[in-house]
Amino acid sequence: MAQVDFGGITREVCLDYLPEAGIGDYCIVHAGFAITLLSEADARETLAMLEDIVELEQGDEAVDSPATNPVGRQEPGSQGEAVR
Repeated sequence: MAQVDFGGITREVCLDYLPEAGIGDYCIVHAGFAITLLSEADARETLAMLEDIVELEQGDEAVDSPATNPVGRQEPGSQGEAVR
């Protein structure tokens, strides 16, 4: 077992599948298990993509907010409306 930093949040991760992992290494973790090592460059690229996804999701929330979605105009799937 190891303590892994997830952007400031520390969690315990099982290294059974990745016993060669060491301090300072970057790895992909799934369901509490470290499953593969990454180079620092690949890890930074992956983190940048994840940050982009978060920014896009936050932008979508702004588009769907009451301030940008006038009363009387419903998007498909909002307010329990079925999407076909």
